[in-house]
Amino acid sequence: MALLCRHVHVLWLVNMTSAGEKQHYALVLVNYLFDHLPATMTVGLLHDIGCQLERSCCKWKLLDDGILSRLKFGISVFHAYGHQWPCQIVYHPHKCVGFGLSDGEGCERLWSSLKMLIPI
Repeated sequence: MALLCRHVHVLWLVNMTSAGEKQHYALVLVNYLFDHLPATMTVGLLHDIGCQLERSCCKWKLLDDGILSRLKFGISVFHAYGHQWPCQIVYHPHKCVGFGLSDGEGCERLWSSLKMLIPI
Protein backbone atom coordinates (compact mmCIF):
# COMPACT_ATOMS: atom_id res chain seq x y z
CA MET A 1 0.00 0.00 0.00
CA ALA A 2 1.28 3.48 -0.76
CA LEU A 3 0.75 7.00 0.53
CA LEU A 4 1.18 9.62 -2.18
CA CYS A 5 0.92 13.39 -2.15
CA ARG A 6 -1.52 15.15 -4.47
CA HIS A 7 1.29 15.51 -7.03
CA VAL A 8 1.53 11.69 -7.21
CA HIS A 9 4.91 11.50 -5.48
CA VAL A 10 5.38 8.50 -3.20
CA LEU A 11 5.72 9.48 0.45
CA TRP A 12 5.72 6.03 2.06
CA LEU A 13 5.11 2.41 1.12
CA VAL A 14 3.86 -0.41 3.36
CA ASN A 15 4.46 -4.05 2.57
CA MET A 16 1.11 -5.83 2.86
CA THR A 17 1.47 -9.26 4.40
CA SER A 18 -2.16 -10.35 4.04
CA ALA A 19 -4.60 -10.22 1.13
CA GLY A 20 -7.18 -7.46 0.81
CA GLU A 21 -7.29 -3.81 1.72
CA LYS A 22 -7.15 -3.99 5.49
CA GLN A 23 -7.76 -0.73 7.30
CA HIS A 24 -4.74 -1.07 9.57
CA TYR A 25 -2.37 -0.50 6.64
CA ALA A 26 -4.01 2.84 5.85
CA LEU A 27 -4.07 3.76 9.54
CA VAL A 28 -0.33 3.09 9.91
CA LEU A 29 0.39 5.35 6.93
CA VAL A 30 -1.88 8.12 8.24
CA ASN A 31 -0.31 7.98 11.72
CA TYR A 32 3.16 8.08 10.21
CA LEU A 33 2.21 11.05 8.04
CA PHE A 34 0.92 13.03 10.99
CA ASP A 35 4.13 12.30 12.91
CA HIS A 36 5.89 14.37 10.24
CA LEU A 37 3.45 17.28 9.87
CA PRO A 38 2.99 20.48 11.86
CA ALA A 39 0.27 20.23 14.50
CA THR A 40 -1.90 22.78 12.70
CA MET A 41 -1.92 21.20 9.24
CA THR A 42 -5.14 19.76 7.81
CA VAL A 43 -5.01 16.80 5.40
CA GLY A 44 -7.43 15.65 2.74
CA LEU A 45 -7.32 11.86 2.44
CA LEU A 46 -8.64 10.21 -0.71
CA HIS A 47 -9.02 6.46 -0.26
CA ASP A 48 -11.00 3.81 -2.15
CA ILE A 49 -13.12 3.21 0.93
CA GLY A 50 -12.67 6.58 2.64
CA CYS A 51 -16.22 6.65 3.99
CA GLN A 52 -15.79 3.25 5.68
CA LEU A 53 -12.39 4.23 7.05
CA GLU A 54 -13.82 7.41 8.59
CA ARG A 55 -16.76 5.51 10.06
CA SER A 56 -14.43 2.93 11.63
CA CYS A 57 -12.13 5.63 13.02
CA CYS A 58 -15.05 7.44 14.68
CA LYS A 59 -16.77 4.30 15.96
CA TRP A 60 -13.73 2.47 17.30
CA LYS A 61 -11.42 5.45 18.05
CA LEU A 62 -8.75 4.06 15.71
CA LEU A 63 -7.09 7.47 15.34
CA ASP A 64 -6.32 10.05 17.97
CA ASP A 65 -8.90 12.88 18.11
CA GLY A 66 -6.09 15.35 17.35
CA ILE A 67 -5.50 13.57 14.04
CA LEU A 68 -9.13 12.83 13.24
CA SER A 69 -10.14 16.47 13.66
CA ARG A 70 -7.51 17.47 11.07
CA LEU A 71 -8.54 14.89 8.45
CA LYS A 72 -11.03 15.37 5.63
CA PHE A 73 -11.98 12.01 4.10
CA GLY A 74 -12.91 11.45 0.49
CA ILE A 75 -13.38 8.63 -2.00
CA SER A 76 -11.17 8.38 -5.07
CA VAL A 77 -13.09 9.39 -8.20
CA PHE A 78 -13.18 5.95 -9.84
CA HIS A 79 -14.84 4.46 -6.76
CA ALA A 80 -17.18 7.43 -6.26
CA TYR A 81 -18.57 7.02 -9.79
CA GLY A 82 -18.41 3.24 -9.84
CA HIS A 83 -20.82 2.65 -6.96
CA GLN A 84 -24.17 4.00 -5.92
CA TRP A 85 -23.23 4.39 -2.29
CA PRO A 86 -25.33 6.79 -0.23
CA CYS A 87 -22.13 8.53 0.85
CA GLN A 88 -20.76 9.13 -2.66
CA ILE A 89 -22.04 12.73 -2.78
CA VAL A 90 -20.57 13.63 0.61
CA TYR A 91 -17.20 12.01 -0.10
CA HIS A 92 -16.79 12.80 -3.83
CA PRO A 93 -13.55 14.85 -4.10
CA HIS A 94 -14.92 17.20 -6.76
CA LYS A 95 -17.86 18.06 -4.51
CA CYS A 96 -15.87 18.54 -1.29
CA VAL A 97 -14.13 21.81 -0.48
CA GLY A 98 -10.35 21.55 -0.52
CA PHE A 99 -9.69 18.68 -2.92
CA GLY A 100 -9.77 20.74 -6.12
CA LEU A 101 -9.49 18.50 -9.17
CA SER A 102 -7.58 15.74 -7.38
CA ASP A 103 -8.91 12.35 -8.42
CA GLY A 104 -7.24 10.10 -5.85
CA GLU A 105 -6.09 7.65 -8.51
CA GLY A 106 -2.35 8.26 -8.05
CA CYS A 107 -1.81 4.82 -6.52
CA GLU A 108 -3.47 3.17 -9.52
CA ARG A 109 -1.08 5.04 -11.81
CA LEU A 110 1.87 4.08 -9.59
CA TRP A 111 0.99 0.37 -9.69
CA SER A 112 0.49 0.58 -13.45
CA SER A 113 3.95 2.05 -13.90
CA LEU A 114 5.52 -0.66 -11.69
CA LYS A 115 3.68 -3.67 -13.12
CA MET A 116 6.73 -4.83 -15.11
CA LEU A 117 8.50 -5.47 -11.78
CA ILE A 118 5.78 -7.82 -10.53
CA PRO A 119 6.17 -11.49 -11.52
CA ILE A 120 3.14 -13.27 -12.97
